[in-house]
Amino acid sequence: MSIREYLRDRRLTAAIVLVGLAAGVSQLLLWWIAPAPKANDFVGPPRSGYTLTQFKGYVYGEDGLPSFRVTGPRLDRREGDESLYIDTPKFEMPSNTPGVPPWLGESEYGWVDKSGTLLKLQGPVYMHRAAFEDTPQAELHTSEVTAWPKENRMETAEAAQMNQGATTMRGIGMRANLNDNHLELLNDSHGSFPPRKRKS
Repeated sequence: MSIREYLRDRRLTAAIVLVGLAAGVSQLLLWWIAPAPKANDFVGPPRSGYTLTQFKGYVYGEDGLPSFRVTGPRLDRREGDESLYIDTPKFEMPSNTPGVPPWLGESEYGWVDKSGTLLKLQGPVYMHRAAFEDTPQAELHTSEVTAWPKENRMETAEAAQMNQGATTMRGIGMRANLNDNHLELLNDSHGSFPPRKRKS
């Protein structure tokens, strides 16, 4: 049997093989003679997917209760990772406990990840809570805070000072859980705790 007879008997198979070889060769030629990809000549910060001015934002926890509210003059959404950049944010962290007022605060800049579970407050950070029942008002002065608003937790490696009535605490590095009013100062901590008045 000659090659000619062999190919005649298997015309469909031979045609498929020839078309495949032609496609492969044409793709190789395209890669070889095509121009190099154009370089990205954009210089500057990442582009924003959108910008909001005078905005209000609300974040809710898995239980459906509000876990964080934020307002500010400008919010930019970054196109690449969908994170949010906020100028001079003012925020509220609700206590979700009846009769206990929320923590209110402000910072120079803010950053929120795509899922809304991680918040970074940059620059000086000031927080305060109004007095309630027999608990005096509280103030917190610090900077560069990392917070988990859905868990009502925050921490910083910077100096922090907490004032609640006549009680004062300060130190370097802080961890706080606002759900159970737990504050931990990590280094160089100092405090002033005046005696409590006896209840009659």
